[in-house]
Amino acid sequence: MIPKRHPKTTRYLGAPKGWNAETDGPCGHLSICDDRGMMLSRWEPTPDELAVLNAGGAVELAVVGHAHPPVSLIVVRCDQ
Repeated sequence: MIPKRHPKTTRYLGAPKGWNAETDGPCGHLSICDDRGMMLSRWEPTPDELAVLNAGGAVELAVVGHAHPPVSLIVVRCDQ
């Protein structure tokens, strides 16, 4: 997935504290919109990922840790 700039960006998230690019890999900045107590980010599937989705694939959400926080995955138009 490709992180997209949110049209109502309020801030950017960077690498978490203690992140080591040499051992953990690269970590870019993520555009975030703070809205109604949530952090919203936008993502675009790559052409290969879109082909998998169109062939019946699914989006998988990974949450670090052992407790699942409330989350939401929705589809939005890019012009909103």
